[in-house]
Amino acid sequence: MPLNNLKDLYIAELKDIYSANKQSKSTTKMLAKEATDADLVKALERGVEGVDDGMKAMESILDKHGHKPSGEFCKGMEGLIKEAKHHVTEESFGDTDVKDAMIVTQYQRMEHYAIAGYGCLHTFARRLGLDEDAKKIKTCLEATKEGDVYLSGLAESEINKAALAA
Repeated sequence: MPLNNLKDLYIAELKDIYSANKQSKSTTKMLAKEATDADLVKALERGVEGVDDGMKAMESILDKHGHKPSGEFCKGMEGLIKEAKHHVTEESFGDTDVKDAMIVTQYQRMEHYAIAGYGCLHTFARRLGLDEDAKKIKTCLEATKEGDVYLSGLAESEINKAALAA
């Protein structure tokens, strides 16, 4: 699809963030299975639910504009997932606390990618006067930011402290 105007770019980016979410869902599940800290496991499980919510929101918006979520493959998230899998499942860890710290690191990288994508989409929707879309996207953006802040707090208060003591 040629990107001739902001609306075309908006649709392409909606598909891209949908693809990013779709890809990150299985990796987030994998990270949850690899984690040992109970609070981290719960946070990652909530992350899977958030990804599902984001996918549903993007599907709804795309449907409203007469598009399907297919047609884009997010190479950015593909790279982040490759890194996460490598660092979490192929690295050797002498301590599970250190592994949990790595899991937080990799998951937050994926979250930050989603925050950037949702942020751009929110700006596009507002510029296009798509207030209903902007509201849905802002909900996804805020939920992702909240998850990121929670994980940072968890890392600072528990996980990194335990990894330091390893």
